[in-house]
Amino acid sequence: MDMLYFDHAASTLPYEQVVRTVGELMTLHYANAAALHKSGAEAMRLVDRARSAVAGAFGAKPDEVVFTSGGTESNNFAIKGTVFSSRKPKKHIITTAIEHASVYECVKQLERQGVEVTILPVDGQGRVSPDSVANALREDTVLVSVMHVNNETGAIQPIEEIGRLLADRPQVRFHVDGVQAIGKVPVRWKEWGIDLYTGSAHKFRGPKGVGFLLVREGLALAPLLAGGGQEDGRRSGTHNVPGIVATAQALRLTMESMDERRARMYGLRRKLIGLLKDIPELCLNVPEEEERSAPQIVNVSYPGMRPEVLVHMLEEHGILISTQSACSSKSLKPSRVLTAMGLDEQRASGSIRISFGDEHTERDIDLLADRLRAVVAKLKPLERSFS
Repeated sequence: MDMLYFDHAASTLPYEQVVRTVGELMTLHYANAAALHKSGAEAMRLVDRARSAVAGAFGAKPDEVVFTSGGTESNNFAIKGTVFSSRKPKKHIITTAIEHASVYECVKQLERQGVEVTILPVDGQGRVSPDSVANALREDTVLVSVMHVNNETGAIQPIEEIGRLLADRPQVRFHVDGVQAIGKVPVRWKEWGIDLYTGSAHKFRGPKGVGFLLVREGLALAPLLAGGGQEDGRRSGTHNVPGIVATAQALRLTMESMDERRARMYGLRRKLIGLLKDIPELCLNVPEEEERSAPQIVNVSYPGMRPEVLVHMLEEHGILISTQSACSSKSLKPSRVLTAMGLDEQRASGSIRISFGDEHTERDIDLLADRLRAVVAKLKPLERSFS
């Protein structure tokens, strides 16, 4: 049976060109980019070229791009790097209740170490209010961290408005986790007043284990890793030359096709939402307004049913989906994101996430809905025993 993969928010299929690039570079340019000999210099030229390409995609300068191992490291670097570099005797961070674990757990860790943290609530559509950000600001606030697109619901946060209200607070840095946004929605990080913006290659058809942090020129961040001083002293560690070059390639291919992808995925999203509404046992957990939601993610609950049961039964029918985020998919706890949106425990515990990719067609959406309908019909008599 051919499997339909609807878990692109967790990871994407790399472009064929990207796979070839990684293989070729591992074979031909295996030298350490920090080495002084000719092969090392050639490897560093490839890194520099990739850095310029990534910078160009966001209207940044090359030295505003720091390559990392992925979204988790970039988020931790942005948050901890800001806190550890601040000279304020007391430090305060503002974030939201629906952040990815690499932000949420990072600030909770800092809170245990004495940093004061304000975690803002969200509304029923999973969006934070800019007014709540403004009201939470204090004299000792050093950082506001708000994700661009939520990884469970696809809700787009009011990043531009938050950036605007922080414009007259230069001492407060603005970090945005853009992992689920790149290639799906517009990103104008400087225009919106963002200081730090996170990207992860495997979310836009690049290789795993590579990411970047855009760092506005002039900002000092305390490095997380001590070592050889790579990335201008900001991120020590041997450069992953194949991964970095492939990241730039995947980003170029993704950004070139972004407008077409958005239009097509919004069409798939509209179709799927319409079909899901015809399955009465299911409840939608996403903003229906397209201006408030990214196109690639649809979240739905079957209250009273454990989500892993749905996942495994759909897999038997040739459909691959996930529960919550990939990082939290093995947790049996209710979704922290859906709970923050005010959903009850049964609905927050019974959610699945469907996320589209470049390969999907309207026929795939019909197949997904048909098989989901069949699985729900089969589970309906067992509903109480699973709750």
